[in-house]
Amino acid sequence: MEQIVTAIRAIDRLNDAVGKVVSWLTLATVLICATVVVLRYAAGIGFVWLQELYVWSHAFVFLLCSGFAYLRNAHVRVDIFYAAASARMKAWIDLLGVVFLLLPWLVLVVWVGWGYAAASWAVRETSLQNNGMYGVYVLKSAIIAFAVLLGLQGLAWAGRSVLVLAGREPPPAPGVTGALG
Repeated sequence: MEQIVTAIRAIDRLNDAVGKVVSWLTLATVLICATVVVLRYAAGIGFVWLQELYVWSHAFVFLLCSGFAYLRNAHVRVDIFYAAASARMKAWIDLLGVVFLLLPWLVLVVWVGWGYAAASWAVRETSLQNNGMYGVYVLKSAIIAFAVLLGLQGLAWAGRSVLVLAGREPPPAPGVTGALG
């Protein structure tokens, strides 16, 4: 059981660190978007790469902060039964949800995304737009990173569920915004 606790803490630290760093891209997204608007409408200037840059930064936030959102229990949850459930029932719902819904879906994402990203890396893909962003392969690789980070956090939640079902107190998740128990 101590290995489970150690793994949970390591995964939590990883997603917490990634989330705190990458979440700053939300500010960058807003500033870049505002710059695009001001340049276009005030100065009549437009840069394709700058427009693509704010789309990319937005994509990186969603892809790389998904595990962070799951860590903080800030994801969307349809809690028809969950809200009123006991801690044990919530643990069962979380465990079964991770094992039968989240992980199979993420395996599919990696399976499809791997070929997609690998093909992009093989040709060092750039934007289809003239003067667009270089390194599209980096953006496509973020799909794999998304699946890995979210999958790891799913395993951490499954570990928490196992601990609850075994009658042990799981380690607290940092900055949880929703109810855990």
